Amino acid sequence: MNSILIADDHILFREGLRSLVGHWDDFVVVGEACNGAQAVEMARELLPDVVLMDITMPVLDGIEATRRIARELPTTHIVMLTVAEEPDFLFQALKNGAHGYVLKDTPSRRLHDLLRGVLRGETPLSGTMATMMLENFRRDESQPSETLEIEPLTERERQVLELVVEGLTNADIATQLYLSENTVKKYLRNILQKFHLNSRVEAAVYAVRAGIVEEH
Repeated sequence: MNSILIADDHILFREGLRSLVGHWDDFVVVGEACNGAQAVEMARELLPDVVLMDITMPVLDGIEATRRIARELPTTHIVMLTVAEEPDFLFQALKNGAHGYVLKDTPSRRLHDLLRGVLRGETPLSGTMATMMLENFRRDESQPSETLEIEPLTERERQVLELVVEGLTNADIATQLYLSENTVKKYLRNILQKFHLNSRVEAAVYAVRAGIVEEH
């Protein structure tokens, strides 16, 4: 069972989220924090697998709380759960150690799938997020060197990459393309090798920037 710590200053939202997670058979809420400082303290005590972190909170905001938790507890996965769509918030959250960035109007099933994906090491990236990332990543941080030869993608690799840019998890991609998750992982490894990159986030950003995949 994977443990979740909820950090949000709205008690009704925390209660609703706890009730929602209570219907899942692979996650359990082990604590609730009403501000960022309390979230840091409870994370140290409870060592949760996942922290669902709001951004705007009293005492200590979610970005700083994320930075502290990520520094002290590198195995804890922090996912921002917020109404804030501003690019600066997104970039600062990821820069400070967040493993995901989800808006509060995300459907419950999608949230569940995303959290399972995060625990598998995935970082779902929507087209909107790709655009925001493009505005903040420096060229040499998210794009292969121009001196490197980029091997062309196969048609199937291109299809997988398009779905990564859309924000689908490996499981989602496998279902849509009628593949196994292991096969999807193989295609992703091939894509990263061809692009000379290290993560699916970098691949998605590069794919949009280079015009390999159109953002939606």
